[in-house]
Formats: sequence, C-alpha cells, structure tokens
Amino acid sequence: MISNGNVKLGVIWAVLAGAVILSGCATNPMDKVDYSPTPPIVESLPPATPGSIYQAGRDIVLFEDAKARRVGDVLTIVLVERTNASKQASTSTSKESEVDLENPTLLGRSLSFSGPRGMDMNLGTNISGSRNFDGQGDSSQSNKLEGRITVTVADVLPNGNLFVRGEKWLTINSGDEYIRFSGIVRTVDIAPDNTVQSTLVADAKISYAGKGSLADANEQGWLGRFFSSKWWPF
Repeated sequence: MISNGNVKLGVIWAVLAGAVILSGCATNPMDKVDYSPTPPIVESLPPATPGSIYQAGRDIVLFEDAKARRVGDVLTIVLVERTNASKQASTSTSKESEVDLENPTLLGRSLSFSGPRGMDMNLGTNISGSRNFDGQGDSSQSNKLEGRITVTVADVLPNGNLFVRGEKWLTINSGDEYIRFSGIVRTVDIAPDNTVQSTLVADAKISYAGKGSLADANEQGWLGRFFSSKWWPF
C-alpha cells in the first residue's frame, strides 16, 4: 500500500523532472541560422565569337571598386555596439474606509435583545479597514562590443541591399569562443575599404558566446536554473 506521503513526493519529483526537461529543450534562436560561407554564383560564359573585339560576358571592369556587391563577396563588419539602459519605478497607494452604524431607535427606545447566555445585543456596528502598498524598482543594463568580423554576402535583395552572414571561431586554451553576425547592408553605407559599421546594419543579429570548460564554469547548474526559472512556483 502506497502512503500519501510517498505519492506527494513522487508528484514533486515528477514536476521537477518535467521542468528540467523543458528547460533543457530551450535552444538559442541564433543557432537556427546557417552561418556557413556562401560561395559565389558560377555563371556559364557564352561561347566566344571569332573575329570580334567585344565578347559578351567576357568584359573587364577597369573602374570598379573593391566593395562587396555580389553573392559570395566578403565584407568586413566593424562592431561598435554600445547600449545603456536604466529604468526606475515607484508606486505607493493607501486606502482607508470606515463604516459606523448606530443602534436604531423605535418609539424613543433603542432596539435591543438578549443574545446567548443573556448577552445584551443591539443593531449598532462599526467597521473599519486600512490598506497600504509601497513598491519600488530599479534596473540598469550596459553592454559594449567592439571588434571586427568578416562575413560573406548570402543574397542580393531586389532593391540592391545585401544580406550578409558569417561567424568567427577562436580556440583559446581549453575553450572556444565565437562571434556570429547576420543582417542587411545598404551598398551606399559600405566604406571605400569595404567595411561597414554594425550600427548601420538593419535587422542585425549578433551573438557572442563560448563553449568548453571555461564557459561551463561560468554557467549556473541545472538545479539552480530550475529554481531561478518561471517553472518554480515559489
């Protein structure tokens, strides 16, 4: 026969196990993007025409700069990300209420009657209540990311903008660090040295993280993550 205590303990462990599984299934949306380099599109050249000075598809551009403009071209992103945010909130409420009803009189006499054990009772009553709430909140966040990452043009949009993406991996001692970047770049924002600042990139997605023993040491354990997650009801 199973006791109620064992049943309750089993339910608690089942809830804990389910929450851990759910928290472990969470993935980073950035991992769904393919950051592999995009090779240039290989175009087949038309057959050469003998005796002609100009050959279609075999022209040489003499005055073209080195800016990225085709699929497979490389572009250097200058990371100059700086964000500062702060927020303060304060709320205070107070409410008091009081109701006082005197014992009514009938024909010049106050109404009264005998209660249990001979108690003298009347219809007079007094009700009062008080409620107070005081809440304060303060939040601040600051981020800074500087560096460079060279990406490739994955697609040329119909309006001429470039969709770029790429990643950079660094292996340091017993851990790996990587930077991933994707976004949409206007060709007019590309500098003559084929660079563009990250603040000029639309729909930019930047991920800077690491893997290995150093990253694992800086990560909270699965049980601690559960008690700090929304699944813990207390």
